[in-house]
Amino acid sequence: MAGRKRALAPIPKGTLNAHEAERLFGTVDDTGHTNEETALAQDRLSGSRRHGVNVDPLSDADPSGSTVGRKITRTAVAFVIVLFVGVVSLQLVTTLVRRATTADLAENVNINTVYQALDHGVEWGTGFTQFPTDFSVQEADENTHRIEVTVTDTSSANALESFAGSQIQAAAFSVNALLNQNVNTVVYHVNVYQDDAGKIKQAGLFGLLKPAGSLKTLMTFTWTKTTTASGVRFNCAISGVDSQTAEQLHDSITSSITPNAIFSSILGTGDASGSAAPTADSSAGADATSEAPSPKAQERS
Repeated sequence: MAGRKRALAPIPKGTLNAHEAERLFGTVDDTGHTNEETALAQDRLSGSRRHGVNVDPLSDADPSGSTVGRKITRTAVAFVIVLFVGVVSLQLVTTLVRRATTADLAENVNINTVYQALDHGVEWGTGFTQFPTDFSVQEADENTHRIEVTVTDTSSANALESFAGSQIQAAAFSVNALLNQNVNTVVYHVNVYQDDAGKIKQAGLFGLLKPAGSLKTLMTFTWTKTTTASGVRFNCAISGVDSQTAEQLHDSITSSITPNAIFSSILGTGDASGSAAPTADSSAGADATSEAPSPKAQERS
């Protein structure tokens, strides 16, 4: 009850309210005397000496920065997830585009489809085989049952590298084309650049600069399709390998236990006695039986 009486007690006459008290003390200097001009000057001086408060820019709710590590971890994890999703999506799109643009030589063979196959590659086994960027199509006609193309290898450093890569490319391209019932022969020429000493030259600047030297046909793969009583057989004849290139391949591939007769039948270096021959034949059958290779290779006229 006494508290209520004190709360309801009348305000003494002459007492300053809050606004009046603020105006009064605004005119008092540091000595406690009423001097409005000095008080204003001292107030401006004290205001110029004030310092700002450092606030963590990562979080207004955490100026001390105690949660910075957690925020950095979350950001890093989010970045990795976004990057992973982006890479997977890019691979998926690339695969779909590649399959959509790959020509199906088993269904249709003409200049355009063969050019598209060499440009975008062909499916081979569980993978995908690409071809040199420099190529040309001489013939692609289902009426003549024949395809003839030429590629220029500028990535191989020597004859062995060119032979290893070209025979895989030729096999992939030829087998895909020979699946067409109207195609019986595929001729795959491999050209290289050579200097005056006969050394194979490579392209420079990540393949953008063509190598200097003279253009030469290193070898030719001729694939043919024949029908036998036991099924369909694909035959491959390798021709055009000169004696110098054959000797380089012989030194790179053979060893003391390599049968010379087998190597001679592949590269055309003659029989076991070592007589030279300009062509080489090898046979790969589609059926279970094996057949002897053709004694003569088809050469480009």
